[in-house]
Amino acid sequence: MNLAVVAITETGAALARRLTRLWPGARIYGLKGRVSQADETFARMSELAPHLFDTGFGIIGVCASGILIRALARDLADKRTEPPVIAVAEDGSAVVPLLGGHRGANQIAQEIAQELGIDAAITTAGELRLGLALDAPPPGWRIATPERVKSLAAALLADEPVTLRVDAGSAAWLSQSSIRFAEAADRAIWVTDRVRHDAEALVYHPPVLAVGVGCERGTPPAEIADLVRDTIDGHGLAPGAIALIASIDLKMDEPAVHALGETLGVPARFFSAAALEAETPRLANPSDLVFRETGCHGVAEGAALAAAGPDAVLLVAKTKSRRATCAVAQAPTDIDPGKLGQARGRLMVVGIGPGQASWRTPEVSAALADADDVVGYGLYLDMLGDAIAGKPRHATDLGAEEDRVARALDLAALGRQVALVSSGDAGIYALATLVFELVERMNRPDWNRIAIDVMPGVSAVQAAAARVGAPLGHDFCAISLSDLLTPWPDIVRRLEAAAAADFVIALYNPASLRRRRQLDEALAILRQARPTETPVVLARNLGRPGETVEIKTLAEVSGDAVDMLTLVLIGSSRTRRIDHGGQQRVFTPRGYAGKSTPARTGSCS
Repeated sequence: MNLAVVAITETGAALARRLTRLWPGARIYGLKGRVSQADETFARMSELAPHLFDTGFGIIGVCASGILIRALARDLADKRTEPPVIAVAEDGSAVVPLLGGHRGANQIAQEIAQELGIDAAITTAGELRLGLALDAPPPGWRIATPERVKSLAAALLADEPVTLRVDAGSAAWLSQSSIRFAEAADRAIWVTDRVRHDAEALVYHPPVLAVGVGCERGTPPAEIADLVRDTIDGHGLAPGAIALIASIDLKMDEPAVHALGETLGVPARFFSAAALEAETPRLANPSDLVFRETGCHGVAEGAALAAAGPDAVLLVAKTKSRRATCAVAQAPTDIDPGKLGQARGRLMVVGIGPGQASWRTPEVSAALADADDVVGYGLYLDMLGDAIAGKPRHATDLGAEEDRVARALDLAALGRQVALVSSGDAGIYALATLVFELVERMNRPDWNRIAIDVMPGVSAVQAAAARVGAPLGHDFCAISLSDLLTPWPDIVRRLEAAAAADFVIALYNPASLRRRRQLDEALAILRQARPTETPVVLARNLGRPGETVEIKTLAEVSGDAVDMLTLVLIGSSRTRRIDHGGQQRVFTPRGYAGKSTPARTGSCS
């Protein structure tokens, strides 16, 4: 769940920063003009709170509860779907779950209370009288008949007889509660892995079923989904009792297997051939052919049994479609997928922008929160601060890019969620291209099986352009002046072509301690094709302490004031420099003036 911690004063913001350590992916929203440091700012709570609420964000308001109540009053509709809303006194003296108590608010409030050393003000009757909430079962459990929660809870609170029936898994959270269940009653709570249609029953499905699957490479997702659905339905099993999809590690990158898990809302876990071969004595249909192809005598049955554990029962033996197989095993207690097999590793190549949190995209912030490990140049990891607090950091020196990328790929190959950090945008003169280059060059099976996602960030050229106005309003290009990887004659040809085409040009890597001549040569090429008064922007340390932005002319600019932290942005022949309110601005017209009518230019006639 995405969490927003909202503060309206500096005191509240300090507490908000403390609370976000409990949930590193949470973002701090600060009231504009009142809070100086926040991930996002807002002007009115009456607009922010409904927006967060409607988009599914959990809200922790470090403010009076009445402020949140008034802001959200018109948006309250279905308590079964509303996200959690919690109010915290800005001095840390009270925490109250206001909404979504059984959708995480009570739990979040209790975690905040523990951090602050106070008691959470839990007011839901079920938890106070019964010691539990019927609509908040343990992780992995699913409620088949949520519409009956209210009536069953009311019956229990009124001391009316309700019986408990368990035919799958363990219902200790119910049987060991303060509820006194009757031996027999018209109303019942069922804990089962089967489909039930009792008119008066509240039905829970515990996560006790493991579905093992095998398939040919490239099997259509619809085929394997249809096979599993027909198998489950044909044996009266409840999809809500499925804890996970299991298969052999050779299928870790098989799209159909992952699509099946997404369809069922459960994770996929993978086992080595050796682990599946150990299940051979329990297989109903061992196959020598499968052994020759995979190194184990059964994929679907073996994976189901391995996932369900040593005391599992094979409920459904191997069932086939044209290109896929499936089997179902039942565990005696809840299955915890996080402790089984291996998840498919994921490498998230993220661009963190110039560094400050307000220029980091929500997608990247969520990726950093989800990451098990964070890999990057040490300076960039330091910039992230609390966003990666408590996570294993794998820092490398500047220039060790291949080692950095290989380390990230190795970690992901172990089944971990890994964030590989670049400044700016990861796909612009950064690490994303090296990731795919190494994957292609090395062609390692374990690297080929991981998922790779590239998440964009605010690039240096975007940041520089925003600081001075709109110099990228028309066609532009980017050229790196570093000849460490690209021969200098190739760079010269690109500069000459860009100059002839009259692009706005962003020069990356313009100079370093050892590379001083390249920028002067580039400027000489451009001076032959551009007016001497062409605006040039020198933007250094954008979004970081010590930021400087200078606007010069092509005639004035010199390489002496430029280093690796500087982006050089050179206008086209049409780029203009104006004074606006005492501030110098730069823009490149796109041609709207030629299309303007008197009405568009402000005439009242």
